Amino acid sequence: MSEHYFNALEQKIDQLLNRLQQLEQENHHLREQEAKWREERAQLLQLHDQTRDRVESMIARLKALEQQS
Repeated sequence: MSEHYFNALEQKIDQLLNRLQQLEQENHHLREQEAKWREERAQLLQLHDQTRDRVESMIARLKALEQQS
């Protein structure tokens, strides 16, 4: 086979390796983002539960005050 063929093949392989590296970096970045979003979601769910509990407690106290009147 000709040297031109091997040069073209080498260029294609280099392009594929570069693309692979880019995709690996992007994948790593996306996984980091996902982990951050999961952590944020867990925090928001915890805050939501705490808020709901406080509101339910206030409602119960208001109902108790209402019944005392």
